[in-house]
Amino acid sequence: ISAQEASRQSNSGKLLMIDVRSPGEWRQTGVPVGASAITIHDPVGMTSSLDNVMEAVDGNKNARIALICARGNRSHRTQQFLSQRGFTQVLDVSEGMLGRNAAPGWLARNLPVEKCERC
Repeated sequence: ISAQEASRQSNSGKLLMIDVRSPGEWRQTGVPVGASAITIHDPVGMTSSLDNVMEAVDGNKNARIALICARGNRSHRTQQFLSQRGFTQVLDVSEGMLGRNAAPGWLARNLPVEKCERC
């Protein structure tokens, strides 16, 4: 899913955005407005992320989710991880926050960000 479409659908309540980057990255750029900041960089590993995602979607593995990271690599891995655990509607914002290939990314598209309050 493109950054623009993810932003539009997140703003209209059609999906939950999850930023999987590290707290340091969140502090540096902010997170997409309305996104849940759920890092995959927990010392416990991805299992902790899974618990946090389950909480964010109230246990609904059919919830529509869009994942974003810096350039699409970690969000893609997280998409696979969640899909393997029964999540059915996980999308990847493959251009990420910083852009990838010809796609400029969330920040260059001037999509809204907010300061991460718990970073």
